[in-house]
Amino acid sequence: MKLIIKLLLTALAVVILSKILPGVAVEGYGSAIIVAIVIALLRLIVKPILVLLTLPITIITFGIFLLIINAFIIMMADYFVGGFAVATIWWALLFSLLLSLFQSLLFSLIKED
Repeated sequence: MKLIIKLLLTALAVVILSKILPGVAVEGYGSAIIVAIVIALLRLIVKPILVLLTLPITIITFGIFLLIINAFIIMMADYFVGGFAVATIWWALLFSLLLSLFQSLLFSLIKED
């Protein structure tokens, strides 16, 4: 149940950010839910592989390269979801940062069992 609530809160954050950022567009709430699911799956499956492959550059940049990996995941979600569009990698980077901020704020509202 908590996973569904987190996905819906992420979809809400995606919709809010698409209204705020001019370089990000989502067609509707259904597309936002699909974007939330795709981003969650990409973070679960692809991100650990990318982190492992780019470990030397991540160490050299003291972890800042992880921001680029997150932006790349957003660009991959743009590729996979038809109703979601991100203009450039810079908009994906800003979207990724703001999405993480919104998620931390929204997830703090969920009560722990």
